[in-house]
Parts: sequence; structure tokens; C-alpha cells
Amino acid sequence: MSLINQVDQDIKQAMLAKQPDRLRGLRAIKSALLLARTEKGAAEELTEEAEIKVLQKLIKQRRESAEIYKTQNREDLYEIEMQEMQVIEPYLPKQMSTEEVESFLKELISRVGATSVKDMGKVMGAANKELAGKADGRTISEVVKKLLV
Repeated sequence: MSLINQVDQDIKQAMLAKQPDRLRGLRAIKSALLLARTEKGAAEELTEEAEIKVLQKLIKQRRESAEIYKTQNREDLYEIEMQEMQVIEPYLPKQMSTEEVESFLKELISRVGATSVKDMGKVMGAANKELAGKADGRTISEVVKKLLV
């Protein structure tokens, strides 16, 4: 079953169960997927990789908004963003822990032959490609910086 069909089914269940918070998050997913599908140059059906990118973008937007709301002491808006993140996250592949990312990156750095921070771009390009959907870009970047110092 495609992701958009799964989200449609979950929307129906959330409506029947009268879960407005879950429904808001699911509608955000569906809207983003439909928008990605109708973009100029997009294929008829989204690939799994494209769906993951859309979901990651939604998570990133929610995380950034939540941080802003937290600093501005807007707990009500912060809670809404966090609830939507909790609805979106289960549709992403299981995320790697920081330790798993670090061990993977150590192996990748030796494979690529990186020795200093100057090689960070080379490592980040390969890491983002191989860890797409499995780890957050910010986490990857922080670990690479730590390992290349």
C-alpha cells in the first residue's frame, strides 16, 4: 500500500475516533504528498525516497517552529508542533541512534580518506546519500565535525 493510501486510511480512522490532533498531522502529510506529486517535473507516483524526503521536510519544519515557539514562551503553539511531529514520525523509517551514526561515519571517513575538516563536504555528500531517511542531517553534520577535528 502506498503512503498516500495509508494516510487516507489513517485519516478516516482519526475522523471516526474523533482525534483532532492526529487528524491535523495526517492532513499535513497528505497535503505535502499531493503537493509534491503535482510539482512541475514530478512523476505520476512518488518514489519511496521522495516520500521520505517530504516527511523529513515536514519534521524539520515542525522542529524549527517548535524551537521558535519555545524561545518565545508560546507553549500552546509549541505543543501543537510537537503533536504533529509525533503523528508524522511513525511514517519515517526507524532513525539510527547517535552511536550508530558515529560508527557508520567512522567507517565512511576511512573509506573516503578524509583527514581534516576541509574534507567535510566530501564526507557529508556520501553520508547524506547513504543515510537518507535513516538519520537527521543535523545529527550527521555534528558527528562529522566531531570526528574530523
